[in-house]
Amino acid sequence: MAKATKKQALGRGLSALLKDPENDIRSASDKNADKVVGNIVELDITAIEVNPFQPRSSFNNEALEELASSIRELGVIQPITVRKLDFNKYQLVSGERRYRASKLIGLETIPSYIRIANDQESLEMALVENIQRQDLDPIEIALSYQRLIDEIQLTQEKLSERVGKKRSTITNYMRLLRLDPIIQTGIRDGFMTMGHGRALVNIEKKADQIALYERVIGKNLSVRDTELAVRNYHKERDSTKGIVKSESPTVFTKKASGELGDHLGAKVTISAAESGKGKITIPFHSEEEFQRIKKLIVGE
Repeated sequence: MAKATKKQALGRGLSALLKDPENDIRSASDKNADKVVGNIVELDITAIEVNPFQPRSSFNNEALEELASSIRELGVIQPITVRKLDFNKYQLVSGERRYRASKLIGLETIPSYIRIANDQESLEMALVENIQRQDLDPIEIALSYQRLIDEIQLTQEKLSERVGKKRSTITNYMRLLRLDPIIQTGIRDGFMTMGHGRALVNIEKKADQIALYERVIGKNLSVRDTELAVRNYHKERDSTKGIVKSESPTVFTKKASGELGDHLGAKVTISAAESGKGKITIPFHSEEEFQRIKKLIVGE
């Protein structure tokens, strides 16, 4: 108990330090920055603004009320994380549920870890922290991965290292974004699972996706039943008269080798069997040329 009291007193002391204009800390190299950055400080809730980069867009009101009740009884057990914007002005990086619940019950201060980060670092911290949560739905996770790739300009390989997930796992989540928005909403609302979505994404036409989605919901189909329905859908399409058949291996490989060659600035050879299996060969004549081609392929 004595340790807790001492820690709280220290937090209040740091809070007073931050309110002193003569100790306005702007960077990690400023005087007294080591006493504040990375430490737990009791900050005025009114001095904290919501993070505009927050990837989470919806908060369950009932769960928020339960958290508020817990905070009322036990206090904020896990501090939020903020970044310093200006004198006595901060922005949330993570912990928006705790922040909202604390405001809900009228708390004046909240324990906070202080970070100094630019907008890109703040976005990355918010997205990565968000992905690690256990209560996110698959679409929220997929959108967070997409934002890290688009806005932080990470390749899937780098993203895999950053979030500690296999590249195949990331790919499976991001493929869900190819589903019609109606189906994405169904996954977010719990009407069907990620497994169902992974099956439906193999149907390209959005109208057909939705038709099968409605069947999945209406008949309460399992993931296995959904996968079977998708396979049957493709069989029916292949057997329907008037369906344009796939190009022969010779035709599509000749066309693709030219397109790839133009893109990579190198001679590309593609060979394929009737089954569709094949091999792509890209020759290079130096390490420099190899690195150039690699950069074009992986997007680094």
